[in-house]
Amino acid sequence: MGKKLKYGIVGCGGIAENKHMPSIKAIGDIEMTAFCDIIPERAEKANKEYSGGKGKVSKDYRELVKEDLDAVLVLTPNSSHCEITVAALNAGKNVLCEKPMAMNYEEAKAMIAARDKSGKLLTIGYQNRYRPDSLYLKQECENGTLGDIYFAKATAVRRRAVPTWGVFLDEEKQGGGPLIDIGTHSLDLTLFMMNNYEPTYAVGTVYHKLNKEKNAGNAWGDWDTDKFTVEDSAFGFIVMKNNATIILQSSWALNTTEVRESVTTLCGTKAGADMLKPGELIINGVKNNRQYTLKPQFSAGGVAFYGGNVEDPAIAEAHVFAEAIRGNGKLYVEPEQAAVVTKILEGIYISAKSGKPHYFES
Repeated sequence: MGKKLKYGIVGCGGIAENKHMPSIKAIGDIEMTAFCDIIPERAEKANKEYSGGKGKVSKDYRELVKEDLDAVLVLTPNSSHCEITVAALNAGKNVLCEKPMAMNYEEAKAMIAARDKSGKLLTIGYQNRYRPDSLYLKQECENGTLGDIYFAKATAVRRRAVPTWGVFLDEEKQGGGPLIDIGTHSLDLTLFMMNNYEPTYAVGTVYHKLNKEKNAGNAWGDWDTDKFTVEDSAFGFIVMKNNATIILQSSWALNTTEVRESVTTLCGTKAGADMLKPGELIINGVKNNRQYTLKPQFSAGGVAFYGGNVEDPAIAEAHVFAEAIRGNGKLYVEPEQAAVVTKILEGIYISAKSGKPHYFES
């Protein structure tokens, strides 16, 4: 255990309660000493549970970033990611911001500029990179097992699992629906495995086909049709500068039984890889003039991150960020990578609205 770090939490809602705060607590050498939420009761609850009521509670993030903190976690709706992250960096704090990085590419660039000016660390919450199957596949990609990856599918499709809580359905606060919410994870995994961050153009289609339905059999109960202002499905066709092609599929509600989320399919010149679901990976190829499939087992053994075997991706994410702050190792999710994810998502939305391909500036 190294130096005890002090963290401030901005946004004490579901993603904080279910992912970040429990993961930080599990590490054991980090203190959460400041909590901020526009709903005071949520900040008070988090303060009581994670600091025994000894932390500083506020409604305004501008007050929190003034505290003596090593890092700030930005766990708010997408519309405020840039504003809060920039303020925290300008205040000399390291930042972990939840995905997606920002509402658009301009905001993402502003966050990186603030990082550069401050000299502090900035990372984005793409925890699916830390899954055992993701780590295994990344190693295979780096080893050249797949060869030149020229076609990929980023898939985030649910049959009926529309989030009915928080502001997920609010386009103004979130910037979009399943594309920016879950499609972002699959696209991040795909670009990361390909190590390809240079898009040429994107063609997008966005649908509002099922968001006005009632009694739709949703996993979390009926959604409010009046508040469901984001898309229910969105799809993208992305061509990279090296002519590689990516198909992105995202939906919260689609009439299909092919339900897969936070996965990628990669097709290379030497082999291919299919994430059937998180934790289930098949690599295919040809050897000795015979087709083969390889299915690694991930039932035992975690991956060592700077001295700790960690199987839970959220805990691994928290551990890597803390160790990077201490100077032990590098970040696993760089903001420059996350910014390209946001750039492509924005391009898909722009294309869908215009009905034309969206070409990215170099």
